[in-house]
Amino acid sequence: MYTPRAFALDDLPELQQLIQHTRLAQLVTFGEPGLQASHLPLLLNPDEGPNGTLYGHLAKANRQWRDLQNGSEALVIFAGAEAYISPAFYPAKAEHGKVVPTWNYIAVHAYGKAEVFTDAERLLALVTALTDRHEGSRAQPWKVSDAPADYIDGMLKAIVGFALPIDRLIGTRKLSQNRSQADINGVREGLAASIDVRDQTLARFIPQGASE
Repeated sequence: MYTPRAFALDDLPELQQLIQHTRLAQLVTFGEPGLQASHLPLLLNPDEGPNGTLYGHLAKANRQWRDLQNGSEALVIFAGAEAYISPAFYPAKAEHGKVVPTWNYIAVHAYGKAEVFTDAERLLALVTALTDRHEGSRAQPWKVSDAPADYIDGMLKAIVGFALPIDRLIGTRKLSQNRSQADINGVREGLAASIDVRDQTLARFIPQGASE
């Protein structure tokens, strides 16, 4: 991922926090069929290994798990908040007009080689943890144990789990840091005033500062 120094995010706890706040990741591998990608919910154990370890599962019918089994390095993309930045947000537009559109975004790329597993007990623990994470905020959370045991046993036979220790992490937080403070303030205010919730979300990541 191209990451100019001004936008680089190197703090491990912050990188891990962004990973944990991303509900759906993209797993990319290269193998005999070429490039493959899957969209997956993942769990991060931040204390396992130097950068943490990711856990997830693929359908057994999804041949991408064979790339992992064969030792292919995997890229896992965690795409965070993002928004289009209009030149109209910049006070500099009125001053000299030398402005162009851009896109601001937050993203983390994790790299590593995974171990795959099909052990039913380990898979059950994984899908239970994933379910509990995403059901936890509901008034009446659904639990894996709510389904018939023989049905769950059959579902577990149809998936392959993986554990991916993170070897490298690259983070980008592009929030107009290369602009003047007045332009940064204009970007934050422009996004915050948008009717698009995605713009409003990114606005909250842009720190406030004194206008120039």
